[in-house]
Amino acid sequence: MRSATDMAEPTLFQKILSGDVPGNFVARGDSWGAFLDVFPRSEGHTLVVPSNPVQRISDLSVNELGELFEGVKRTQAILGAYFDATDFTVVVHDGPLAGQEIPHVHVHIIPRLEGDDGKALPAMFPKSNPQNPPDFTGLSELCNRIKEASI
Repeated sequence: MRSATDMAEPTLFQKILSGDVPGNFVARGDSWGAFLDVFPRSEGHTLVVPSNPVQRISDLSVNELGELFEGVKRTQAILGAYFDATDFTVVVHDGPLAGQEIPHVHVHIIPRLEGDDGKALPAMFPKSNPQNPPDFTGLSELCNRIKEASI
């Protein structure tokens, strides 16, 4: 009997990893591939993708997660050597509400260079207005509620 996963259409990333769709690979491991993003935010924007086509990080095993982030580390070393970069923006959109467009875990690696016009986390949430100074009491209360909910 075939599982729902077997009957599902392969993700675009599965097709790239298998060679059915061309990909410009900068690195590969046994359980992941790193290829240039076709819609780069800046030169060298690379995706590191696990072979297991799950949508969320929580669906990866501890071993798969470790291997994926070993791929992130290797990819950063390769891009860093080429671009003479030490800084990277590393982003995961974990599910559709987080901005994930392809339902397959992937890590964006973007080399950061002086004057690249890239922005920091606040640019992702332009309407947010974090309280300054921070509300330490409110943060402590939220932390306690989160911990109580996970018991």
